[in-house]
Amino acid sequence: MNIQTNPTERPSVSPPPAPKSLEQMQLSRVMMRDILLKTMFRMNLDMVTDIARVICLPIPVTQELVDITRSQNLLEATGTLNANNSGEMGYQLTEAGKGRAMDALAQSEYFGPMPVPLAVYAEQVKRQSIRNIQITRDQLTSAMGHLIIPDEMLDHLGPAVSAGRSILLYGPPGNGKSSISHGIRDSLGDKIYIPRAIEYSGQVITVYDPIVHSAAEEEIDDPNSLRRTSGRFDTRYVRCERPTVITGGELSLTMLDLVYNPTARTYQAPLQLKSTGGIFIVDDLGRQEEPPQALVNRWIVPLEENRDILTLQSGEKFTVPFDTLVIFSTNFHPNEIFDKAALRRIFFKIKIDGPNQEDFLKIFALVARKRKMPLDEKALIHLLKVKYPTIDNIYANYQPIFLIDQMRAICEFEGIPYQMTPELIDRAWENMFVRQEHIEH
Repeated sequence: MNIQTNPTERPSVSPPPAPKSLEQMQLSRVMMRDILLKTMFRMNLDMVTDIARVICLPIPVTQELVDITRSQNLLEATGTLNANNSGEMGYQLTEAGKGRAMDALAQSEYFGPMPVPLAVYAEQVKRQSIRNIQITRDQLTSAMGHLIIPDEMLDHLGPAVSAGRSILLYGPPGNGKSSISHGIRDSLGDKIYIPRAIEYSGQVITVYDPIVHSAAEEEIDDPNSLRRTSGRFDTRYVRCERPTVITGGELSLTMLDLVYNPTARTYQAPLQLKSTGGIFIVDDLGRQEEPPQALVNRWIVPLEENRDILTLQSGEKFTVPFDTLVIFSTNFHPNEIFDKAALRRIFFKIKIDGPNQEDFLKIFALVARKRKMPLDEKALIHLLKVKYPTIDNIYANYQPIFLIDQMRAICEFEGIPYQMTPELIDRAWENMFVRQEHIEH
């Protein structure tokens, strides 16, 4: 959703500059050489332009790496292959090169894009920090446009989002805590750069995940244009929407650790690292196997110091940036699931209550219009004066959608036009609650 309604556009994130030489890569030359050999071996590549595209380096830097590898007698030139390659020189692995590629694959199956050193990535994280964003009321309202939210709630949500710190949304079920979390995500709006992989201590950790990261459309060069887009940023990164990781009852503490693949001998980033620069939503807090207190304890250092500690298979611990807006959402009262120390570490605590009658009617009318259900005054009076008093006039945001969808389903079954009557309200109401009764087993 494009929510840039303000006349003043949000400043774009500074892209990571493309490396101009192997020296600027800040990676071991042995690692770069081995990734080159493994990539050529696995993908049967022989042209520098193709190799550069796959390992995500500029052609001059790729050529520099090819020349060094060739000087070690691991590659050899094959000459010009055909006219379609514009006279480009081809290369192939020597027998020694094939042997080295096999040895390198035995150590790690990783090949393809060159990784970004962790220290270099940490600098890019600062440039595109979630804490650099300032959300205006108009931007947040626009992103929440599909919701009826009181102004006083926006008064709390706005500063919480702009701070880029942790947020706890709590309150009765069915009042839009999850929808508000998604609206916060939509309000961010800009693009950041996600590394395909990072490197620490010679180990490669894949970060870019198409399931989590939404790549922006690539800009294609116009050969007739004076302004070219290629080379504007380091293609070891993918330009993406700010990421959003959503977890629920399935979240466990092990999902916050590095994932090691013993067969490929490679690592995959944990969820919170994939969400760097974006949002991590923990929905239905209190439904996980681990108690909420344990989850927050795991994040005490990250939430307070903006850094996380991960562990390699060797047992070596290292620090990665923790630049994530964490949103906890729960139906439990915070005092039931946290101690005071844990609550103190969650920066914003916002109660999401059910609507009052006026807002309930606004939501009901909005949903009815979207669902093409004509409003009926008699049916609405019956709903408000007869049905809601039976539940002490406690309104919830999910109820209009539930009741109207129930009435639509009944009309479709009965073969009648969509309509709203007291009788249909009664039938829909029956499905919204379960009567308290004893059932023999």
